[in-house]
Amino acid sequence: MFDTAIAGSLPKPAWLAETRKLWPQWRAEGEELARVKRDATLLWIKMQEDAGLDVIGDGEQSRQHFVHGFLEQVEGIDFANKVEMGIRNDRYKAMVPQVVAPLRLKGRVHATEAQLLRAHTTRRIKFTLPGPMTIVDTVADRFYGDRVKMAFAFAELLNQEALALQAQGVDIIQFDEPAFNVYLDEAADWGVKALERAAQGLHCTTAVHICYGYGIQANIDWKATLGQEWRQYEKVFPALAASSIQQVSLECIHSHVPPDLMALLAGKDVMVGVIDVASETVESPEEVADTIGRALQHVPRERLIACTNCGLAPMSREAAEGKLRALAAGAALARERYGRTSE
Repeated sequence: MFDTAIAGSLPKPAWLAETRKLWPQWRAEGEELARVKRDATLLWIKMQEDAGLDVIGDGEQSRQHFVHGFLEQVEGIDFANKVEMGIRNDRYKAMVPQVVAPLRLKGRVHATEAQLLRAHTTRRIKFTLPGPMTIVDTVADRFYGDRVKMAFAFAELLNQEALALQAQGVDIIQFDEPAFNVYLDEAADWGVKALERAAQGLHCTTAVHICYGYGIQANIDWKATLGQEWRQYEKVFPALAASSIQQVSLECIHSHVPPDLMALLAGKDVMVGVIDVASETVESPEEVADTIGRALQHVPRERLIACTNCGLAPMSREAAEGKLRALAAGAALARERYGRTSE
């Protein structure tokens, strides 16, 4: 009851990349870069275990960005001639690669990271991949001319990698779809269908992470415009409840998401965000347990997973370490408070 897991990313150590940045530059290259990526992954596996988390991830230490880390192994994408493009409906600008030809995988994308993760923990492991709609929103299309067609092309590639990750012993494969909170009608219409295509044939646990973005200023400013009730989830949750995806990750703590929206996910495991990624302040175990308690009004105990609101990548390492400990300690406290049956 109340398993604990991170949404995906963790801060990169200063000896691996620039710190406190969403698109950091690497500190090394070639074989040295490959080595320090492995070192950083092992560090965070150990840190998650020491904190007491139940499900362990690689912290996305080998990826400069959660989307581009996948795209680097895709043919048909021009990284040499990036263009500036608005991301998440022009919430912020970024230099993005261009899709210029039919999309194909060059080979395995995350084989090394998955092998490292599986070899160095006996706990359940989760691997994250960007979702098709979010990829489409993070590249410039110069070939397909149709967002839906391109999304399904990416979904096929994601599916190939997901099936290979499953074969390596990954227990949970999570697709990250922050775009679902931006393009509401499209998400409910074709976004969930593309997501299911990406998860086709998987018998491991499947998950989708839908957040309001990393704790960067552009996202914080956007949230300030959303009013006292954030009801974006209301549009896509019914479509996800009817889908084959088994777990849904959402923001909760310090958000204006009405908690009763969680009831729209009946039949799904709900990864409730109990750790704020927009603040360096480390939550107390009591605060985490309180958030779990509020979520329990709408989510059955056996279906609630305690998670972070989003990735911790742009955060300081010290704050991230503290938040991991608070996550595990808060879930343990919640088990004491809410673990007794009334029957």
